[in-house]
Amino acid sequence: MKIEWNRLTITVLLVLVSSCNNAPAKTGTTNSPEPAIAQPVIITDTVPNDSDDPAVWINYADPSASLVIGTDKDSSGGLYVFDLKGKLDTARSIRGLGRPNNVDIEYGLSLGGKPVDIAVTTERFTHKLRIYSLPDMKPVDNGGIPVFEGEDPAFRDLMGISLYKDPAGTIYAIVGRKTGPTDNTYLWQYQLKDDGKGNVIAALVRKFGNYSGKKEIEAIAVDDQLGYIYYSDEQVGVRKYYADPAKGNEQLAIFADTAFAGDHEGISIYSTSPTTGFIIVSDQQADQFRVYRREGDPGSPNTHSLLRTVKVKAHESDGSEAISVPLGPDFPTGIFVAMSDEKTFHFYRPEQILGDSLLRKK
Repeated sequence: MKIEWNRLTITVLLVLVSSCNNAPAKTGTTNSPEPAIAQPVIITDTVPNDSDDPAVWINYADPSASLVIGTDKDSSGGLYVFDLKGKLDTARSIRGLGRPNNVDIEYGLSLGGKPVDIAVTTERFTHKLRIYSLPDMKPVDNGGIPVFEGEDPAFRDLMGISLYKDPAGTIYAIVGRKTGPTDNTYLWQYQLKDDGKGNVIAALVRKFGNYSGKKEIEAIAVDDQLGYIYYSDEQVGVRKYYADPAKGNEQLAIFADTAFAGDHEGISIYSTSPTTGFIIVSDQQADQFRVYRREGDPGSPNTHSLLRTVKVKAHESDGSEAISVPLGPDFPTGIFVAMSDEKTFHFYRPEQILGDSLLRKK
């Protein structure tokens, strides 16, 4: 899951949030400033099997033409591409993947001497990363990149993925698996680069990440601007680490560790400036999201106290994505996308999740 922010965001946000109430789904429900259950603005077309995780590609030339890419987690699954009306783009969707679990997007990887935006998904049954250029969704991975090589086969079933672009422009993939060791090496971080022929290769740069051993780790999010990795240890809480391998493998915080109904799942980051915003975490079995301050509590940047809890129509949400760039008339303050287990993805306006009062304080 990725955050994006530009100079237009704060200006547009301040102008529009004051006039934008929580929007009803396009099903004729009554508009309400604080609904008991947030209704999606858009519900996408269905995927064939099992929706799981979304990512958003921002078309900076025409934000209203941005794309949502979602995984269909099945033995013959795929990456399904939607427009902002939730309509399936059949030409660009990828089928026939071996249980793709999570997906993330990064901008400007140098391939063949030019910057290329990429979508990366974890293919569980082949133990490979699959990488596609954007917006055309053409493969640039030479058939897939094996990861967790040398591990026990039981520790190679891929799940989570998040991409990190450091200040120098180097792009990394942080990868998780269905299960793994409890010796602080659960996550592996790879540098992505050109093989000299316009395809992506990966070089392992570190192993890190505490794991309780209680269930699994799926949701991973990176804050490029502040340089942090967050991931959900599903039965415990959200763990926080530095994204830069040179800064070490010390766990900086664990939060969102109380009052969850079941699994800690999708993590999204909504920025209101380069240094402020919100971390949004799925309380999966309660059909709700919990909101925490991105920059930490005042005077304590690694303390993230609960700010708000919101019920949503999306059911048993695994993955989510938050974008703060205005994306046209339907999503003037950005978009929040949540997977829902009836094979769809739900599109919300961010103020439905965050609340007008929190956004105004920013």
